[in-house]
Amino acid sequence: MASNLGAPSSFQKRAKIKIGQISGTRPSLYNNQLLISTGIPSFDNVIGGGLAVGTVLLVEEDTYSSYAKIMLKYFIAEGVMTGQSIFLSSAKEPPQQLIKELPAPIDDTRVHSKVYPSKSVPPPSTGHPESQKSITDNATNDNDKMKIAWRYQSQPKVKSSPVSNIRFGHYYDLTQTMPVELIDQVEIVTAPSPLDTGPLNVSPVIPYMNAHYCHLLDQIRKHIDTGCFGTAQNTDKRKILRICISSIGSPLWGEMGGVRANGEGSDPSLPLFFIGLRGILRSAFAVAMITVPAHLFHDRSTVKKMERLCDTVVKLDSFAGSEKEKNPVFKEYHGLIHLVQLPRLNSLIPAQHETSDLAFKLRRKKLTIEKLHLPPELRDPTGGSQEGNTLLSSHGNNSGCGTSQSSKLSF
Repeated sequence: MASNLGAPSSFQKRAKIKIGQISGTRPSLYNNQLLISTGIPSFDNVIGGGLAVGTVLLVEEDTYSSYAKIMLKYFIAEGVMTGQSIFLSSAKEPPQQLIKELPAPIDDTRVHSKVYPSKSVPPPSTGHPESQKSITDNATNDNDKMKIAWRYQSQPKVKSSPVSNIRFGHYYDLTQTMPVELIDQVEIVTAPSPLDTGPLNVSPVIPYMNAHYCHLLDQIRKHIDTGCFGTAQNTDKRKILRICISSIGSPLWGEMGGVRANGEGSDPSLPLFFIGLRGILRSAFAVAMITVPAHLFHDRSTVKKMERLCDTVVKLDSFAGSEKEKNPVFKEYHGLIHLVQLPRLNSLIPAQHETSDLAFKLRRKKLTIEKLHLPPELRDPTGGSQEGNTLLSSHGNNSGCGTSQSSKLSF
């Protein structure tokens, strides 16, 4: 029997989309997953370089939802700058209001060439804008030796903001808004809020699920199909879809704090929503960022279920209205950020970060994520240590000697 070795094979290797062809993406250094930026470069480095495509980022809001709202604006603004599609849903405030309040980019070539064609285009920056004088001063300070605290010369220097040598994402100015001409260049789809739709009929498939969650999930699925964002769909130019949902789980969505309306048992509506959303995104070129007012939930088990059903979970702990706001230890920060969960994609363990003690600082023009570290020394006006005085006063009040007078041996 003659073998047909010389005949050409009909096998054709399936063509794959190159990572460099998708705007605003880069491969992960940990697991080779496709990443997009959150719009906050310091936050990208904390969570492993960015958000993996097909995953869900859950942000547990601070008490007044002010900082979570800023992070959501950064996420939307980054999608505009990279030419990605945006799906926005908000019940607390109109989605168009969020779009109007997007921060303006800083020293971006695309903005100056398209929006301001008459002005000269500055060269693209490789990091955060910094004056040449500050760079020279930093280099001079690095060469100088410490003459007072000589014993700390061998200690490594603390870098407050996590930085990377590779630029990924853009920088924005919170004091200015993004030009309308730039926003109109991208596709932004806004979903009607529960206040606009009114009461909806309960889904016959899942009768015990919140009708507003079912309606939103169905809108996301339809937009992914019609926009050809599915991994099995063919399109000439592949783009990433950014799904932005603000304050889901608030009373405006018909949520009762994780408890059923009759008060009997926990409500599974929101965990079921995350199950459905995660299943849709696993087969789509899309990333979701969702903010949830977790402090309004009476049933803490519902919050734990939501955290387990998302890939990346962070919690914002603002100092506003708390005792930490007046604590001198935290005077340089506006709140803490807790890494509740990091994704485990194509690996056994998540990306390892240097420290879990992180804080966020809202300056006049930007929001940064920094390592939480204590100042070198805390002194009150009398010359004593604040921490030491606090400890002495607490021990003095609880002592069993029956007197509050200081002893001559106290020091």
